[in-house]
Amino acid sequence: MVAFSLFLAVSGDMLLAALTTLALQVLLVVSSNAKLRILGEPLHFSDLALIFAVFRHPQFYFSALSLWQKACGLVVLAALIGAFVWRFDMSFTTHLVGAGIGAVAWAAIALSLRLPAFRVLAATPEADSDVAKLGLTPTLLLYWLRWRGTPQHAPGPAEPRAAADDAEIVIAIQCESFADPVELFGDGKYALPGLENARLQAAQWGNLQVSGFGAYTMRTEYGVLFGREEEELGFCRYDPFLTAVREAELALPHRFGIEAWRSLFVHPHDMRFYNRHMIMPAAGFAELVSEEAFAPSLPSEGRYVTDKAVADKILHLAQASDERRFIYAVTIENHGPWSVDGAVEGDSLLHQYLRRVQASDAMLRQLLDGLAALRRPAVLAFFGDHRPSIPGFSQPGGQRHTPYVILKLDRVGKVQAGANAREDITPAQLHRAILGMA
Repeated sequence: MVAFSLFLAVSGDMLLAALTTLALQVLLVVSSNAKLRILGEPLHFSDLALIFAVFRHPQFYFSALSLWQKACGLVVLAALIGAFVWRFDMSFTTHLVGAGIGAVAWAAIALSLRLPAFRVLAATPEADSDVAKLGLTPTLLLYWLRWRGTPQHAPGPAEPRAAADDAEIVIAIQCESFADPVELFGDGKYALPGLENARLQAAQWGNLQVSGFGAYTMRTEYGVLFGREEEELGFCRYDPFLTAVREAELALPHRFGIEAWRSLFVHPHDMRFYNRHMIMPAAGFAELVSEEAFAPSLPSEGRYVTDKAVADKILHLAQASDERRFIYAVTIENHGPWSVDGAVEGDSLLHQYLRRVQASDAMLRQLLDGLAALRRPAVLAFFGDHRPSIPGFSQPGGQRHTPYVILKLDRVGKVQAGANAREDITPAQLHRAILGMA
């Protein structure tokens, strides 16, 4: 009724307002079903915060829709615009009625949500079951209200990190859609030599228990940077970047010490995405190295800046000064949809993904060799942000973990022999592992 009243107040036509309200509901359901099919999750209230990003970076979102869904959407949008022009009523009375209905409906919602029966609904974040029990629209509203009711005070400053080794360079690579193809596709011929070699030399390695599938880079990124488990976040877990600024002192740059270390954030993309342009400076990063710092990729390289170019930039930044440096990088070459990223005729989605993940594996080898050549004590952490969503090959419903490795190098550039411990951890535990080895 609130939506109906809004459209009625704008258009002055009841039939048009009803049809527009129905179209809005259909849009929400189609979007949620597409997201559930591709990513294994229904639409969340936090997804609506990214509405402007849909127009700024449409390739991230519209690739989830089929051609007929896109065509239907365009037809419906054109029809609604034409209908608004055709059916617009100049009568002031009808517009006023719409505003009145909206006020009554809004008051009814506000009063209802104060009743005990409504206060106990969706008390804990269980989106799948709540959508099944309550429906999509009520869940969106209730989760948004629960999120707004999350205490606004920031947790206390993180304790100073324990004294560890004398690393001078710490590099953390959050690699886009990086997963072990052997696990994904069940065939040993897809093994990644760089990953296999890194596991043999690693001080620690294993599975990173990420919560997202096919998307939600920021959940993994938040866990590694800020060190908080999703269970601590409540309804903020669906997009922890929405509230990350108030937790800035927990971030790795502050834990290392902004006076002792110079921290740099590298991501060859628009830093406004997920508000990184605001979050990362607050988190203690002294410099943001964004897409402007990279040459455009060649047509043969795909849509995005290559992992090799990112590795070149990281190694240049690492050797640019004798000061202690912490570099956190988010890659993007392996971002889908793989159906258009440098595809060749007759190439399959599987082979397209394999080319990308092999480039990421080559990046791991390049970074390890480059750090060895610097001959400074260093720590390299390399991990995948989430598994890829590839129709017919890698789909939601099963395992979600990605690989991670942590390697330590001494002053002569040699990988330090360690326990080579296999440990499956969360992104927040990876935060603590990086601190413990630096």
